[in-house]
Amino acid sequence: MRTSRLAAAAMIVLAASACGGGAAGSRAAGPGGAFTITRDTPPAKGPVDAVTWALYAEPQSLDYAYAFDYPPNTVLANVCEQLMRITPDMRVEPGLASKADSPDPKRWVYTIRPDVRFHDGSLLTAADVVASMRRHMDPKVGSYWVSAYQNVESVEKTGPMEVTVNLNKPDQLFNEEMGTSAGTVESAAFLARTGSGYGTPDKGVNCTGPYSLQRWEKGQSITLNRFDGYWKPELKAKAATVRNVFISDPAARVNALLSGEADGSYLIPPSGFTRLGAASSGKLYFGPNTAAVSLIPLDLKGTLGDPRLRKALSMALDRKSILKASVAGVATPAKAPAAIGAWGIAPEAAKQYYAKLPDLPADLGAAKRLVQEAGAAGKKIVIATSTLAPDIGVVANAVQAAGQAIGLQVEQKAVAPEAYTALFSDPKARQGIDLVMTIWYDSTPDPLEFYGILRTGNFSNYGGYSNPDYDKLVDEAGAEADSAARAAVVAKLQEIAVRDMVWIPLYEVPHSMFLNNRLTGAPTGIAQLVYPWAAPLGSAG
Repeated sequence: MRTSRLAAAAMIVLAASACGGGAAGSRAAGPGGAFTITRDTPPAKGPVDAVTWALYAEPQSLDYAYAFDYPPNTVLANVCEQLMRITPDMRVEPGLASKADSPDPKRWVYTIRPDVRFHDGSLLTAADVVASMRRHMDPKVGSYWVSAYQNVESVEKTGPMEVTVNLNKPDQLFNEEMGTSAGTVESAAFLARTGSGYGTPDKGVNCTGPYSLQRWEKGQSITLNRFDGYWKPELKAKAATVRNVFISDPAARVNALLSGEADGSYLIPPSGFTRLGAASSGKLYFGPNTAAVSLIPLDLKGTLGDPRLRKALSMALDRKSILKASVAGVATPAKAPAAIGAWGIAPEAAKQYYAKLPDLPADLGAAKRLVQEAGAAGKKIVIATSTLAPDIGVVANAVQAAGQAIGLQVEQKAVAPEAYTALFSDPKARQGIDLVMTIWYDSTPDPLEFYGILRTGNFSNYGGYSNPDYDKLVDEAGAEADSAARAAVVAKLQEIAVRDMVWIPLYEVPHSMFLNNRLTGAPTGIAQLVYPWAAPLGSAG
């Protein structure tokens, strides 16, 4: 989606000692050694009664309008569905819309699939789609996905099972974003009935996915039941129940996986990779990802508004040392803020575009000269740090040391784990902070999803970057229907973003999953945030 899903900042997913297995994969190398990317797990051989899945945090809400992080999306991917569906191999295909047409560049027409039922038994209609989509455009809702609708003029019911989206300018990415939370469809009657309580533990949700929400025990777990009235036979759930348990302590989560108390988990804590990689009870997988770890300058009207200082700070960072300390070295230093894995619409061309980008080596001498040229010696920069995960502290310490080495005064501001996500959704939470670390992932296979967020005024353009030439290219890319041609325009956006150092790239990471030997079938990659990953999960024997 154009407003990329923020990654709960540092649940980084790598291990030097682990290799995936079970399905075809590819080898990659980082400073810490080689690791294997496994694109899927073997198909399940049968059903199971129950699965216990570990989440690193409790969702703040199950309202799709606020599903902007790993925990809520991991749950909702199995419960709610979208007009389009993004598959584990990052393709966009019809979902609750059986067909999507663009009769002209400023219209998308969706034919709604018949005979789909919500979990309460009511039938899906065009009215439900309209109500669900319009919530993102309602300022009173305050949707975190509002930028997906920034070019939308209206959403109208134009037939019993037809919805038309009228745009104020061409937007090819919009249809792909309908495979994310921006395209989620909820019962209009249920939305009206629950009001502000929608998505809370008391009121819940009522969607169309292969699982329904059974109960949410605040502070403990969210239990899902198989929905026997599900419309798509190929994705009928194999597990009767899936209990998502909240285990915030990394060591406790690893122990739960080793003991079998939890059957599986995504985003495995790096501190547990050695033990889980050697476990006889299950397997540690690394899957495809669209994520990159970056530093986001949050106030381009402040000290970091001078691009020379952003470049100086970038040049002062030793990325190889940082990723060795934070993720055991199994990652690759990034050259751009969007991962190369985010270029699913043009993967081969992406390699060429990426190769043309300059490397980002450490050069303290040049960095010091830039600070002097900017007249910024002694200026203060504040970076957020948190105990949410050790990696945040590792990066914050590295930035502090690098900044001080080139003449800047870098301070760390501690942010409570439960408040870290607010840095990406609440401008007030960002006050007084110049830099924040993030793992930023794309939900679609289109790199415009990321580079579009740097357009003037975008919800996720946290620093307030503004460049008229850049904005024109975003519009040009959005109007280009041919994916290869669109990727070529996005490559120009990438060059500008790197040149201006709008975000400071650090490194790229794969996705991770641990799965007990009794189970198989779950996808290994980042698509689990938008695809019903639990539905194919079943017995391995």
